[in-house]
Order: sequence, then C-alpha cells, then structure tokens
Amino acid sequence: MAWFKRSKENIESETQRRELPDGQWRKCDQCGEIIHKTELGQHVYTCPKCGTHFRIGSKEYINCLLDEGSFKEQDSKMRSADPLKFTDTKKYRERIPEAIKKTGLYDALRWGTGKIEKKNVVVAVMDFSFVGGSMGSVVGEKISRAIDRAWKTKSPLIIVSSSGGARMMEGALSLMQMAKTSAKLARLAEARIPYISIMTDPTTGGVTASYAMLGDVNIAEPGALIGFAGPRVIKQTIGKDLPQGFQRAEFLLEHGFLDMVVHRKEMKATVSRILSHLS
Repeated sequence: MAWFKRSKENIESETQRRELPDGQWRKCDQCGEIIHKTELGQHVYTCPKCGTHFRIGSKEYINCLLDEGSFKEQDSKMRSADPLKFTDTKKYRERIPEAIKKTGLYDALRWGTGKIEKKNVVVAVMDFSFVGGSMGSVVGEKISRAIDRAWKTKSPLIIVSSSGGARMMEGALSLMQMAKTSAKLARLAEARIPYISIMTDPTTGGVTASYAMLGDVNIAEPGALIGFAGPRVIKQTIGKDLPQGFQRAEFLLEHGFLDMVVHRKEMKATVSRILSHLS
C-alpha cells in the first residue's frame, strides 16, 4: 500500500501562514528557528537558539548600546543633494526621497551624544536600510561632526558601522569622505581621545577602508562580513578558492585585523569596561 507523506517543511509553512500574524515573527536564516518579535527584542535581536545576529537599524542599536533616554541626536534632517545629476536604474534625486519615505531617516547614519553606564560618549550609528548604508557626503559630514564634538568635549567616540561601501551615485564626492574622516580621526588620536569602532554585518568597501578600521579598539559582532571587496569579486579576480569563513569576523580576529569579537548582549558592558581602562 502506498502512503502519502507530506514533508515537515510544508507543514511548517502552512502553519506559519495560518497562525503567525505578519510582522510578529522572524525566522532565523541560520537554524530556521521561528522567534516572536518580543523574544527577539529580549535577546537584543539575536537568535536564542544559535546566536545568529540579525541586522538591525540605527535606532535599535542605539537602544542596545546606550543608557535609556540618554541619546540626543544631532543633524537629523541633513540630506544629500544631487550635484552629479546621477542616473542608473532611476534618478538619484528620486532615489533619496523614496529612501526617506521608506526608512524615516534622511541618510544612512545617526549621530549624537549619550551615555554608556553613565559615561559620556559621542556615538555615530550607520543604518543599512538607507541605500545599503552607503557612505555619501552626508555620512562623511556627520562622521566629521561627531569627531569634532568628541574632540571639543574630550568625550570618547564610538562608531557603529554597517555599510555596503561608498555611495557611487555621488562619485568622487563620496570617495573624498574616506580621506576627510581619516584626517579627522588622526586629530582625535593626537589629542589621545579614545575611539572605539564596532563593525556589524556587513561592513565593506570605503567604510572598511577608512574609519571602520581606524579605532583604538576594533570590535566586531560574531559572523559579521567585513572586508573591502566582496568574496565573490575577490575570487573572480585572483582565480582561486578562498579559505573557509574568509572575511568573517572570526577569521579576521584570528589573523590580527580585529581586537575582539563580542556578542551583542555583551557589547554595552564590554565597551564600558574598555572606556574605563582607556580613561
């Protein structure tokens, strides 16, 4: 006698569609665990089963890192112009308003002042949801202003990176931000003011080639993709297979590019402890 057998995957899919309200649940891409958004928030947006770190926005990361209610944002409505009149699949002057409407942000970075366990800090947090967290002239200017504030107030600087790299719709103006922010950080280093760089998934391109890798302490979240060009591009260029885990945080730590890999649950306490040592 032949028996009809339905796969477990199909049963789960039907159950999810019938019983799980939209926006209330997330599925872990690594282990397949279904997590309610309340539980996900309690675990600082990491999978309670396997520890995979979900990508989160700048607002969520600020809430995870800073003392409650301490963040005071600066330059929140600074937005990009379109000096090159750039057009690819759509006009750049159309792309920016669409991103603003979709994300509620005016560009790919928030910056301001706050406290970490009552320690005053200047913090800048990138947001991948805004044009892939790309670094344009606004991101560069906001980073520069955050550095200037840290220099003037003698406060430690923390930058949380999440980016696909330079915003090529702004051409050379975007690439200039690499030199601009690096020069500002050199001034901060001369004043012996601590700068902690936190890299999340992904941190690539011109951001990696500038301020993300220039911290006094460079920290990454577990499993974060960090590098200049992507693995696929590098493989095509050199014509060789890449090592297992190439450009992931753990591989970079092993090879000396990072100082620490820290779980998001421990990030606030770790940064606070580092600031205590550096001050």
